[in-house]
Amino acid sequence: MARAAKNQVSYYGTGRRKSSVARVYLKAGKGNITINKRDIDEYFGQETLKVILRQPLVATETLDKFDVVIFVKGGGYTGQAGACRHGIARALLQADPDYRPALKSAGYLTRDPRMKERKKYGLKAARRAPQFSKR
Repeated sequence: MARAAKNQVSYYGTGRRKSSVARVYLKAGKGNITINKRDIDEYFGQETLKVILRQPLVATETLDKFDVVIFVKGGGYTGQAGACRHGIARALLQADPDYRPALKSAGYLTRDPRMKERKKYGLKAARRAPQFSKR
């Protein structure tokens, strides 16, 4: 879904992981990454999270071709980084369908299905049973 605003085309992708949701917009630019109106270095402290986020751009060799604007909410930092990566991969697919083999083989287009398991009645947590005592 490409949108033209002020003669500039932007590409959109939604990424999800655990309870995090990222809305990603790609615009032609120099490679600036903005997350919730803050720079990537300011938003993500750990270097590993920044690497995770940039993986689709590195795989398609478009690190300096697009400016990335991300709005992310929910979950923790790791989940948010994973959601951003998923959204960037989907937006890159909108920009150029030829990127599909590179992104698919690396696994960036696959939504990670692992979620927090719900708590069950009669238990203290999802699987944690009450302490057992003979007497």
